[in-house]
Amino acid sequence: MHKILIIDDDKDLCALIRRRILSENIEADCCHTGTAGLDKLSEQTYQLVILDVMMSGMDGFETLEYIRKESNLPILMLTSKDDSASKVRGLRAGADDYLTKPFHMDELTARILSLIRRYTRFNGHDEDLQPLVFDGLRIDPETRCVTSINGTFELPPKEFDLLWLFAEHQGKILTKQRLYEEVWKEPYVYDDNNIMAVISRVRKKIEKDPGSPKYIQTIKGIGYRFSKEV
Repeated sequence: MHKILIIDDDKDLCALIRRRILSENIEADCCHTGTAGLDKLSEQTYQLVILDVMMSGMDGFETLEYIRKESNLPILMLTSKDDSASKVRGLRAGADDYLTKPFHMDELTARILSLIRRYTRFNGHDEDLQPLVFDGLRIDPETRCVTSINGTFELPPKEFDLLWLFAEHQGKILTKQRLYEEVWKEPYVYDDNNIMAVISRVRKKIEKDPGSPKYIQTIKGIGYRFSKEV
C-alpha cells in the first residue's frame, strides 16, 4: 500500500482527502503546519506530498524549499490563488503539479495516482520499466525505441534519456537546468545549445510538424513540458 503526506491547515479537507484516497488503497498522514510536516517526513517514508500554499507560520513555498533540499518526492501543491505567478513560483521551486481550490476529488485522486505511478517507476520501485504509451506515441525503455507517426526509431542515449524524462514528468514544466543536469549528469553552465539540439532531433522523429509540436512544448522563459493532452 502506498502512503502519502498531506500538509494543510484545513483539517476538514485533510480528513476528506484521506477518506477518498483510502478507497484507492492509499494511506495518508496529515499535518497542519509546515514544521510538523517536515518532522513527519524525517520519520516516515512516503510516495507523495500534498502541500497547501497558504498556511500560517511556514507557508507552502518555504516548506517546499526545505523538502527539495532533502528529497525528490513528488509534490502536489494546493492553492486558493488562481494566478500564474504563484504557479510558476511553485513549479520553479520544485513542485510537480498544481491544483487550485476548490477542486473535484476525482481530479485530485487522478493526479495523485499519476504522480505516484511515475515516481515509483522512475525511481526503480517497479520490477520492470514498462513502455509509456500516449496518443500516437510509444516509448519502449527495453529497446530504447520510439514509435510515432513517422516510424520506429532507436534513439541515441541523450535523445532517449531526454524524451523519457519528459514523458515520466508529463504535464510538468522542466527547466533547462534540470534537463541538463539530469541527462548530461554535469553542472549546468547556461549553454542551451546541447539541449536545443537534442530536442530538435527528437521532435523531428516524433512530431508530425516539428514547428508546431504536439508532445514537447516550449514554455518561454522557463523550459519545456511534455503535453498533458496526449
